[in-house]
Amino acid sequence: MKAKDLLKDIEILEIRGSFNEDQEITDVCFHSNKVKDGAIFVAIKGHETDGHKYINDAIKRGAAIIFVEDFQDVDTCQIKVANGRIALADLSDNFFDHPSTKLNVIGITATNGKTTTSFMVEKIFQEAGIKTGVSGTVDVRYGDVSIPSILTTPESRDLQEHTKNMVDLGISDLIMEVSSHAQEMYRVKNMDYDIVTFNNLSREHIDQHGSFENYAKIKSRLIRNAKEDAYVILNFDEDYIKKLANETKGKVLSYSFKNKDQDFGIDNLDFSTGYPRYDFVINRDIEELKLKKGSFPVDLGIAGYSSVMNSVAAIIISLVRGIDIPTIQKALRDFNGVERRFQVIYDEDFMIIDDHYANARNINVTMETISMMAYKNFHIFYAIRGNRGVNLNRESAEESAKWLKKLGVNEIYSTSSAETVTWKDEVSKEEKEVFDEVMKENGIKVIHFDRLDDACYHVLETVEKGDLLLLAGCQGMDPAGRIVLEKLTENVDPKKKEELMKVLDGRAF
Repeated sequence: MKAKDLLKDIEILEIRGSFNEDQEITDVCFHSNKVKDGAIFVAIKGHETDGHKYINDAIKRGAAIIFVEDFQDVDTCQIKVANGRIALADLSDNFFDHPSTKLNVIGITATNGKTTTSFMVEKIFQEAGIKTGVSGTVDVRYGDVSIPSILTTPESRDLQEHTKNMVDLGISDLIMEVSSHAQEMYRVKNMDYDIVTFNNLSREHIDQHGSFENYAKIKSRLIRNAKEDAYVILNFDEDYIKKLANETKGKVLSYSFKNKDQDFGIDNLDFSTGYPRYDFVINRDIEELKLKKGSFPVDLGIAGYSSVMNSVAAIIISLVRGIDIPTIQKALRDFNGVERRFQVIYDEDFMIIDDHYANARNINVTMETISMMAYKNFHIFYAIRGNRGVNLNRESAEESAKWLKKLGVNEIYSTSSAETVTWKDEVSKEEKEVFDEVMKENGIKVIHFDRLDDACYHVLETVEKGDLLLLAGCQGMDPAGRIVLEKLTENVDPKKKEELMKVLDGRAF
């Protein structure tokens, strides 16, 4: 693509050096080590490093044009922009020829449940014969491609390339988790959404965004920026989300678990079998979608109240997409869940549930579900969240302590997962101290282990027949499921071990 075409609609402040508008551009890059002859290199100022430091390396590798926020002392053509991330998003969209306009794009945002909702939608779409791609917390996958995710939403350049590849493969629908960071960092700028959802909102990433108000405002961009012919699906039980109905140009569809005044809801929720069953209710005729007032039963193949909430959003997305009710019912009945989202990984003499347990809201839903289950003794093993700040860790500890007291549990195991976490998830002294402080205030004993594996082995020695063990926590707890199952199957028949370990198939850890 010629430089003059690639730079269309890019807001340029100044150009230094020789600019050839007919220069053939071979790629757009933000990592200098990926630059090749004729590429554009965009210097991004990040949290950990500044792309301007790598400009000389990019030039050595053949960069034809450098996009900067601050001019550097180099001979190569430099184009100054106000924001490198915005420039990267716009350049990438141009370079890959606006691929999201050629797909049906579904954007899902929430504090909790984005991953499970997206996986449910994928299962329903595939059951309906729709070729899908998924971009989210676990991976980016389409066709034969599956790339483990580092970010919930890829950087704009990579996202646009994946989207272009999907178009080339004949995929018709892209299902995306849209994080607050992705919106703040302009990773999803220029994505052309056809359906967007905002499922829930609670305190998360406060230290990164500065305040809850700023976090909520950034997260809401997906809704506020929706185009006029996009469907906007909102959880009206949440006051902040409900208000967004008046702040979007899109066609709003509402749902509620509390009343029947909205477009969709549920009735006759039943947890008696351990797996939720409910009636999905359409509260009014929706002519545009050819939906009639009425209801239909839903049986979920996975446990947990959070699964109910996620499935309602997935059902509405699928109805908007025109998928018939029997297909939706079958897909949700056959859906086996997402790793570490209230996932039962062992159910022999005792039960082990592996859960993301990310923040106060997630904790509340998880513990409420456990309170409705039958077991002899309840054991909880928690990985403290590293690099998330004191505030989030205090709120999570307070919510846990509240439920532990309700459930009559006066002891909790914790870990810093020192041997498994990377620098971005290391537990600080202050984060551990605030967790210990809250537990002490509530009369709950903490048995702490620096290493995850040491904690796993110790906890397993305390669990007896009929008990329930919860592996609770985000990144630090990710490998625990494999550690405990490997330990539990050390001396069992190889065929039995293979059967028990199947639950971990596909896991990165």
